[in-house]
Amino acid sequence: MPADEATAPMSPGPHDPIPKAPDIAPATPDRCEPVTADPRAAQRLVLVTGPSGAGRSTAINALEDLGYEVIDNLPLSLVPRLLEGPPLSRPLALGIDVRNRDFSTDALTEMIGILTRHPGIAPEVLYLDCAPETLIRRYSETRRRHPLAPVEQPALGIGREIELLAPLRDRADVLIDTTGLSPHDLRAEMARWFDHGATARLAVSVHSFSYKRGVPAGVDVVFDCRFLQNPYWVEALRPLDGRDPQVGAYVGADPRFAEFFDRVAGLTGLMLPAQLQEGRTHVAIAFGCTGGQHRSVFLTEKLAATLAEAGWQVSKRHRELERRVSAPGALTGGKA
Repeated sequence: MPADEATAPMSPGPHDPIPKAPDIAPATPDRCEPVTADPRAAQRLVLVTGPSGAGRSTAINALEDLGYEVIDNLPLSLVPRLLEGPPLSRPLALGIDVRNRDFSTDALTEMIGILTRHPGIAPEVLYLDCAPETLIRRYSETRRRHPLAPVEQPALGIGREIELLAPLRDRADVLIDTTGLSPHDLRAEMARWFDHGATARLAVSVHSFSYKRGVPAGVDVVFDCRFLQNPYWVEALRPLDGRDPQVGAYVGADPRFAEFFDRVAGLTGLMLPAQLQEGRTHVAIAFGCTGGQHRSVFLTEKLAATLAEAGWQVSKRHRELERRVSAPGALTGGKA
């Protein structure tokens, strides 16, 4: 589920320690401006591969949103012709899997070697990995046929494909294990590795989550807010979530809240400029509470709004609320 951009104004604390973001060209989190290439530089080329069901389509779409020229399932024999001539105006990403016409592991490995030695091309191999059990479950949920086992059980095709792609996995420059990742998480990982725009910028994502379901994959900083007073125990607030002003007022009335948020904002204000200076392109901050419905959601909303007001490129995600939307009949996690 795409992250919503945090644009709604919320008042930061009276001593807001968040520094203003550097004066850079803005970019929306859902679709960035095209990344232009230096005509003197080598052509950047990302080869995206991995077993079927590991998230290749999501990764390809994420690269397109990051400004890459994307081509999926191009026959291997046409790749050299595509790269003839001067570099393209932006980086290039090719989606390659066993369904590609004339695909073979040996041919692809040989082609990667040739591209690596080419002075005008800077290739990177992205391998999307995934546990076989998760791939089997995904195939079971979608009822798709596996390309290497069209009339057999998907598990047989998954095993064959993992074995076939093993040399490419060993050759990968970037390996992302999607076993525990949602599509949103995978898009965040893609931004972390491949959002290298001409204009330096730092994308910040702020997450809420329930400790019952574990810490989200890929977050950099986690704050535990379970010590704050819990709206779950107020009957009128129990069905609401942290986006409701009544919940925010209740959590904010905790005598420890103001100092806690000021310290979180102060640490964030110290960290973000330093991360940008170090060349980071994405930082993920998460707030956790018991059910992921009240306290963590309110803090995520408040910090995201404070960062947006300071000019940082920020998105937010409420993992447990998204689960409730995707499964409308599900019960709330409780004790949020």
